[in-house]
Amino acid sequence: MLKKFLNHEKGITGLETAIILIAFVVVAAVFAYTTLSAGLFSTQKSQEAVYSGLKEAQSTLELKGNVIATANGTGSGSYTQQISFTVSNVLGGEAIDFTPPDADTTATGLAEADSTNKVVINYIDQNQTVNDLYWSITKLGGCDTDNLLENNEKFKITIGGDDATAAPGNLINALTGNELDINTQFSLIVQTPVGAVLEIERTTPAYIDAIMNLR
Repeated sequence: MLKKFLNHEKGITGLETAIILIAFVVVAAVFAYTTLSAGLFSTQKSQEAVYSGLKEAQSTLELKGNVIATANGTGSGSYTQQISFTVSNVLGGEAIDFTPPDADTTATGLAEADSTNKVVINYIDQNQTVNDLYWSITKLGGCDTDNLLENNEKFKITIGGDDATAAPGNLINALTGNELDINTQFSLIVQTPVGAVLEIERTTPAYIDAIMNLR
């Protein structure tokens, strides 16, 4: 025994081994928790992105049926004064507020400057861009009494009034100097509060009729 003490022989106890093992377990647990938290955060963000994409898609409009143009006469010297089309929600999406804009009392064919309408309709052709046209709605079929376009509802949107001499004016007033006449390609951009815009592109025929189906 004395010889062993003089040779300074050393060993490791069971308690020290346990402490080392506990330290390894604690460190591993911390790293595992960090990795798990990062994975959950990434999954949550991906889920939010998916839901956001679905919300955008579900709030997008769909054109239903034909685009009808009404002119102020027939033949040479006549111009398109109203355009009508029907829309509904795609994918059974969220309701869209189609409260019409206030009419500009000076018969410009545009919405009143301080109007609070959520849906904005713009006109574009090769000569001009006109923003925030005046429009009105007609509820078709089994729509309820509010102005929200909901599931299984259809709204007929009419751009411009039928009288160019009184408020709100019509498309002829809005396009002063570059009226919509024959063989003209144009686009209507329907912007909603959320979701993709609806672009309606059409070309007027070679002869102006009182009522035209723009296919």
